Amino acid sequence: MTAPLTVRKPAGAPKGGVIVIQEAFGITDHIVDVCERLADAGYLAVAPAMFHRAGSPIVAYDDIPAAIEVMSALTPAEMASDVDDALNYLLSEGLTMQQCGITGFCMGGTVTYHTAVRLPLGAAVTFYGGGVAAGRMGYESFIDEVGKLQTPWLGLFGDLDRGIPFADLELLRTAGEKVVTEIEIVRYPEADHGFHCPDRPAVFHQASSDDAWKRAVAWFDSHLV
Repeated sequence: MTAPLTVRKPAGAPKGGVIVIQEAFGITDHIVDVCERLADAGYLAVAPAMFHRAGSPIVAYDDIPAAIEVMSALTPAEMASDVDDALNYLLSEGLTMQQCGITGFCMGGTVTYHTAVRLPLGAAVTFYGGGVAAGRMGYESFIDEVGKLQTPWLGLFGDLDRGIPFADLELLRTAGEKVVTEIEIVRYPEADHGFHCPDRPAVFHQASSDDAWKRAVAWFDSHLV
């Protein structure tokens, strides 16, 4: 079963392509907006609908049990298949693997990291993906897999995120110093989980969001060649 794709194209020839992996809430307006912002930055952006096996629901941000239910039904193999559907689209548009990157948020941030382990893409950017010290969603932990990274990886996290303790991030940072692949971790002291989503006013943090977005685009600009 092929994942439906949300595609946004830049005005001119793309500088590269970026796969956008959703939060646990589906292909929300926020995810579409991320695709549009990437297109404005010159990238061909594509977001696979990871929940298509369940009818591609969009879950309300305050309905965490529903989000967990539909997210928990996915396997790593299914998520890899959906990522590959998006990647194959980018490759069919004439881009190379080195010109393709991936980014994701929450659930998508975890998928992004493990895609960077599985595939040699040009760049990967995780926004607050969980599973740093203990595996989740059927994956091993970030720390356990760090030595297998094939893609330069940038991680963007908030210190107020109780689900991703910053002490775990520092352990990951230390482990990452021993590997060849380029790794960078950025922590935002005033940011909570979901800080980049303006549709979640309880956790959205403008200053952290702005800085994280600049860093994400700069990471793609410097690596997707």
